[in-house]
Amino acid sequence: MDETSTLGKKRIRISLDAMGGDFAPHNEIKGAVEALREANNRFEVVFIGKQDKIKQALSEYDTEELNYSIVNATQVIGMEDSPVSALREKKDSTIAVGLDLHKERKVDAFVSAGNTGAVVSASTLVLGRLQSVSRPTIGAFFPSEQGVTLLLDAGAVTDCKPHFLHEFAVMGSIYAQLMFHRENPKIGLLNIGEEESKGDELTKAVYKLLDNSNLNFIGNIEGRDVLRGKADVVICDGFTGNVLLKFGESVIGVLKSKFKMYAERGILEKLWMGMMRGTLRKILKEFDYEEYGGVPLLGIKGITIIGHGGSTPKAIKNMILKAEEMIIKKVNERIESAMESMQTVPASGISSTV
Repeated sequence: MDETSTLGKKRIRISLDAMGGDFAPHNEIKGAVEALREANNRFEVVFIGKQDKIKQALSEYDTEELNYSIVNATQVIGMEDSPVSALREKKDSTIAVGLDLHKERKVDAFVSAGNTGAVVSASTLVLGRLQSVSRPTIGAFFPSEQGVTLLLDAGAVTDCKPHFLHEFAVMGSIYAQLMFHRENPKIGLLNIGEEESKGDELTKAVYKLLDNSNLNFIGNIEGRDVLRGKADVVICDGFTGNVLLKFGESVIGVLKSKFKMYAERGILEKLWMGMMRGTLRKILKEFDYEEYGGVPLLGIKGITIIGHGGSTPKAIKNMILKAEEMIIKKVNERIESAMESMQTVPASGISSTV
């Protein structure tokens, strides 16, 4: 593969922040190689980062037949950097360069396990918002008894207005339809009780908006309902959503620790855990963030997938494949159409359509 080939749009092209994660560039490179092989080379990965380090990492793999290219970027926005300051001071960062390529339509998506705040801010500033979207929203995935549950917002907007959450619900409904294959996704509003009268002023106002919409709104749900899969899409402000997300991320670590402690009690317990290992592994797999890769930033004029800083190669692979799927299924086009339709309905009547 010619690493200096021109950036033409002959096929789907996905730019990857090769330097953003905690274990970059090795996890990023390995994950991208696995994604290309699994996809039978049907798209191209554009590695963004320090060219010499990327080439060195690529040399560990047989990449002769793979579709990839490298775009040099000399700076990296670290996890400790202030997103706004870093974007202003590091013009040649992997995040800035990758999103500039996306804005110029030289790539079709941007994937990063780097500084989340910087990726969100840069994606919004560089790519802009979709028509009629007030604020972009980060999604998060939770395993449930019914499959996968999408939570919006998971931390992009902590100070929300009622119509922000209404828009999140519209975008989440479209995403669940296309990506989860849910024909008429159930929308739940996260609250401290199921009754319409429960909650603060924000949730009460959001309840009215959603109840008067064409969305499949099932009313308020409580925290215990998330893992039960009562709703396909759970709506809340970014502060609440991020707390719930971080709590959920701790579950698998605690369970593994408990199982290990149980096995150490004695020989019988160890044998029993050995017999159950296969079953437990399958159950815990559903809680593993690697299976979901990264989370989508919905509401921007482009596709950005954001991963955990400690993303493994498997997680990076799934982030890239998820970006491709969003491109193919035209998620943004459907969201924009739904948002425009919502704006045309009189405020006194139904306020959203999907």
